[in-house]
Amino acid sequence: MKISVLAFAMSMAPLLAACRGGQDTGVAAAPAFGNADNGRSLIERHACGACHTIPGVHGAVGVVGPPLDFFSRRSFIAGELPNTPANLQRWLLDPPAVERHTAMPNVGLAPDEARDIAAYLSTLR
Repeated sequence: MKISVLAFAMSMAPLLAACRGGQDTGVAAAPAFGNADNGRSLIERHACGACHTIPGVHGAVGVVGPPLDFFSRRSFIAGELPNTPANLQRWLLDPPAVERHTAMPNVGLAPDEARDIAAYLSTLR
């Protein structure tokens, strides 16, 4: 019995680590990578708002893909990857390589563009 409780606790550790305790001010800390302001501009330039609703991005009211509000609070990206900066960049660079049946296309981002877009999405709390 003690082993199964320990196994359960260990399996839950990653999920619990993703949870945020305490009072949330709604203000995101500056990302430790990328340029969030440039990321917002890139989101507009690549027309991500045609498919997604994205807070802070003019005209981003699409309903084809999921809304990206509160993105930094999500545990997983596309239900496949833990939500980390490296995984988000991987997803943005080539979504079909991560999830073969995704509707999200490869939009041809450069690695620095994916990094900056990931930085912006990390500010969405």
